[in-house]
Amino acid sequence: MGKKLFVGGLPYETNDLQLKELFAACGAVVSAKVIIDRETGKSKGFGFVEMSTDDQAKAALLKYNNFTLGTRRIMVNEARPMEPRPAGGYPPRPSPGGPSGAPRPGGFGGGDPGRNPNFGPDSKAYDERKNRYDNKKKGRKEGDFDKGGKGGKGGGGKGKRHDDFDGDDGGW
Repeated sequence: MGKKLFVGGLPYETNDLQLKELFAACGAVVSAKVIIDRETGKSKGFGFVEMSTDDQAKAALLKYNNFTLGTRRIMVNEARPMEPRPAGGYPPRPSPGGPSGAPRPGGFGGGDPGRNPNFGPDSKAYDERKNRYDNKKKGRKEGDFDKGGKGGKGGGGKGKRHDDFDGDDGGW
């Protein structure tokens, strides 16, 4: 068993000296540290105590685990080594070109359309819709849009509003 102990669930008013005095009943305390929040300057509610021997650390763990301190029940465990973190607090951001660092080809909508079928026009379906639209446009004569009834573009003549509508707008 290691000599360093993690102490969680501390009352927020607890300071380093109080923590050291509490654990001194089990032996010589090398260090006692309550962790403070950098932003607020207040306790985070946990700390670390280092005892001089493994036996003293084990005695402190048995005595103070699930011990009531003030209004809170504290827990004591053997401290684990701190996991390494990258400097600066955040992992580095990916480069704009992805993992290789090279810029991606293409503009809005991505690069190679064969690489991701969700980007770019689906040429077959697009061509079909465009041809249907163009064919309908060719079939109309100049003035077909002026056949209006009420609400139509043309004069006040009577007639169907959508007399050239065949029910299929071809997706347009």
